Amino acid sequence: MTQVTPGATYRGRLAPSPTGYLHLGHARTFWIAQQRAQANGGVLVLRNEDLDATRFKLEFVSAMLEDLGWFGFAWQEGPDCGGPFGPYNQSERREFYLAAMRKLLAGGFIYPCTCSRSDVRRALAAPHQGEDEPVYPGTCRAKYKAGGKEGSFDPESTSGSPHKRNWRFRVPDGEVIAFEDGACGPQQFIAGKDFGDFVVWRHDGVPAYQLSVVVDDAAMQITEVVRGADLLPSTARQLLLYRALGAPAPQFYHCPLMTDEKGVRLAKRHDSLSLRRLRAEGNSPAQLRARW
Repeated sequence: MTQVTPGATYRGRLAPSPTGYLHLGHARTFWIAQQRAQANGGVLVLRNEDLDATRFKLEFVSAMLEDLGWFGFAWQEGPDCGGPFGPYNQSERREFYLAAMRKLLAGGFIYPCTCSRSDVRRALAAPHQGEDEPVYPGTCRAKYKAGGKEGSFDPESTSGSPHKRNWRFRVPDGEVIAFEDGACGPQQFIAGKDFGDFVVWRHDGVPAYQLSVVVDDAAMQITEVVRGADLLPSTARQLLLYRALGAPAPQFYHCPLMTDEKGVRLAKRHDSLSLRRLRAEGNSPAQLRARW
């Protein structure tokens, strides 16, 4: 896998999704990202990942900017200050995703799939426990040979079609995807075993996370991605996308997840640990960072 050349100008990023209030776990991971950018004399980019219109709210966008600023974050490029690689709201970057899909289709890397999540689970005799998505059994893959005629990609027709179609990336079964993680050390995943053909474009006409994050990180010339350790399996998928798109992959640094008093990882439903609530209770950013 081709990766960004070491020594290149460091470019890190914060990539929150406005689907709820930011919590202390977000802040810790983002703080590590900021520290790594500062230590490398680099640039920090803020990207608003607002693609999921069914979940995000405008109030969370303004709250996100306010909470990040209060906590002590400072970015050099973003939706509020612009920059050379904008726009920095994913909802305004659709043409980038469409161009990537056309390239993947031309290369024979993707195919349409009419299977629902429940269809996939029913087809699996022993779905992986704890996997972020079940390994796709290849039900629709068999209809399309690699490089064959998958048909045309019409992003607008997917949501209105009587047969809902996702588009999946065809993984190279048996290939070991290995990378060195800056926090977790050597990692490897086997395509077709640890993860299967994954969705890159949803049936509702929205690019999936795996595609959008790769396209944006490549276009914004991000050199290191700092995020939570739960996304380690996603890195293997994304490395395949970088290769298929002919883009150099960034380095990766996956942080340990923050948990609550019961050992459950923090999520946006943990309102008691949201930055908004903690701030309202009189905590200062320095006091919160001291908890780490």
